[in-house]
Amino acid sequence: FTFAEMAQQNSPSLIEVVKQVAERQHSQASEIEKSKTVLFQLQAKFQELEKEINSILLETKTREREIHLQDDAIEVTKYHCENLEAQVRALYSENLKLRCDAETVQEEFEMILARNNEYREKIKDHRHLFWEMENKMPVMIELAKKKAVVEELKTKKEELMHDLQNPEGSVIKQVQEEITLLKSEITTFKDLINKKTDFLEEEKKKHAKLRKEIEVQNKRYDAILKRLHCQLNKVHSNKRQWHWNIQQLEKKAAELRKCLGVVELQ
Repeated sequence: FTFAEMAQQNSPSLIEVVKQVAERQHSQASEIEKSKTVLFQLQAKFQELEKEINSILLETKTREREIHLQDDAIEVTKYHCENLEAQVRALYSENLKLRCDAETVQEEFEMILARNNEYREKIKDHRHLFWEMENKMPVMIELAKKKAVVEELKTKKEELMHDLQNPEGSVIKQVQEEITLLKSEITTFKDLINKKTDFLEEEKKKHAKLRKEIEVQNKRYDAILKRLHCQLNKVHSNKRQWHWNIQQLEKKAAELRKCLGVVELQ
């Protein structure tokens, strides 16, 4: 066989080989294009992932800063809670002290009231005794007797005036002598009555002075009672105010504890 004949015999196989090679190249080119497309997609996804990672890192840093700030806020809140608890304890102690003071003031008030009542009973007894003594005083008894004597003398005087109508001179003379004697006795009685009256006036002055002293003492005790009432009212008012302050502090402490619990849960 010649070379030309051999070429003619082998040409179909070469064409097929070339065709196969071309198809392979085309297939490889297509695969390369697909690989490029996949590569571009992977690169785009990688960039997106990098962005997401950067965003996550930024958010993580932000969260860390927020956590630090929340930790600081928790410490500040704990400090405020401790201060509020200390204030509540101090107010509670002061409330107990004020309660004890109020009880002491109440006891003192009751003691003073009892003494005042006892003093008033004594004054009442003294007045009754004074009235009885005044009625039984010798001066008053003597005065009653003198009044009876004066009435008797008036009666005798009327009888003598009636006897004066008698023209007998001895009777008139006797009457005149008796009148003179009676005048002397009356003068003596008047002097005695004046002395007794002066003594009675002095006794009245003494009793008036005693009454004034009693009134001054009563006013003093009334002033003490008013002052104690004012102090007691002030203590009750302060007690109500402190009770309200304690309630407000307890509410504030409860709110802070609630906020603290919410922060710790976060």
